Amino acid sequence: MNIREAKLEDAAAIAFVHVDSSQTTYRDLLPNDHLNKFSYKKRANNWKNSLNVSTKAQTNYFIYVAENPMGEIVGFIDGGLVRGDSTYQGEIYALYILEAYQRKGIGRSLIKAIALRLSQSRLTSIMVWVLAGNPAVQFYQALDAQRIGQKLIKTRGIECTKIAYGWNDIQVLLTE
Repeated sequence: MNIREAKLEDAAAIAFVHVDSSQTTYRDLLPNDHLNKFSYKKRANNWKNSLNVSTKAQTNYFIYVAENPMGEIVGFIDGGLVRGDSTYQGEIYALYILEAYQRKGIGRSLIKAIALRLSQSRLTSIMVWVLAGNPAVQFYQALDAQRIGQKLIKTRGIECTKIAYGWNDIQVLLTE
């Protein structure tokens, strides 16, 4: 598996992973009509904007992709400075891996890549928000993340609970 920083031309492939893995991950957590509204085209445009160097105002924002041996993108992670008020410095904004490639160490490798990059920016702690009931909760717990909070959000008329997990010392993610 190859982990590398994402490029502008990866936007469509990242969108494919984002939409497909959202639909498989959230199928028992969110209504089907909500999941069916996810659009490859809209997500691709969003990822193009995120990857476009000229619009990337933040220097502490990173996107990494995981490629299978054939060079196809099968997962991604993005993160940077923590959003909102928090004692944590860095944040994983999204981590998605196609279902067929989950439980193969790709998630750990992607987290390690972003943790290293954040560490190089002198950030020492990191957090992530996860939808309650998401199987990823167990993944983060296996990486020794501590539950640090929760919040109720409303998206497209649906109320959901998000749980925050964090690592006070980013170095623990670099030794995995």
